[in-house]
Amino acid sequence: MKVLLDACVLYPTVLREILLGVARRGLFTPLWSERILEEWARAARKIGPTGEAQARAEIALLRRHWPEASVTPRAGDEARLWLPDPADVHVLAAAIAGSADILLTFNASDFPQRSMAEEGVQRQGPDAFLLTLWQAAPEAVRDSVETVRAEAARLSGEAFETRALLKRARLPRLGKALGR
Repeated sequence: MKVLLDACVLYPTVLREILLGVARRGLFTPLWSERILEEWARAARKIGPTGEAQARAEIALLRRHWPEASVTPRAGDEARLWLPDPADVHVLAAAIAGSADILLTFNASDFPQRSMAEEGVQRQGPDAFLLTLWQAAPEAVRDSVETVRAEAARLSGEAFETRALLKRARLPRLGKALGR
C-alpha cells in the first residue's frame, strides 16, 4: 500500500517517526514530493532560529533512507485538479503521480472525499490510519511507538507515558488502543 504523507504529518517529529517506523516494518510504502518536504522545512521555522536547519538535516536523512519515496506531480494533473484550497492541489497531484492508495493528512476539509474518490485516492487521518494498521499488525505498530517513546525520553531526559505522548501527537485513539 502506497501512502502519500502530507507536510502536516511529516512535521511534528513524533508522528513522523512513528509513521516511518511502521513503514520500515513493511506495513506501507511512504511517498512525498519535494514541495511537501519544503513545506515541512518552512513550517519548522516556527520553533526558532534552528528549526529550519534541523528540519533540512532530517529531510536529508529522509531522502537518503527513502530514495524512492519522492514523487513529482505532473503539470497536467495540477492544472486539471480542483480543491477548496488551491495551495493543496500539488499534494493531491503528488498522490496521483505516485499511485498512492491513501493521502495521509490532518486537513480533511481541504481534501473532500468526493474529489479524492474521483482520483482513486482515499484521504485518511493519521490516528485512523495507524489504528487500522495496529489492528492488522499490532506488534509492528506497538514496537514502532515504543521505539519513538524511548527515544523521546532519552533525548528529553523525561519519562513519557505512551498514551500521553500519543495524545500530544494527535493520536488519541491509537493511544487508547495501546493502553489496553
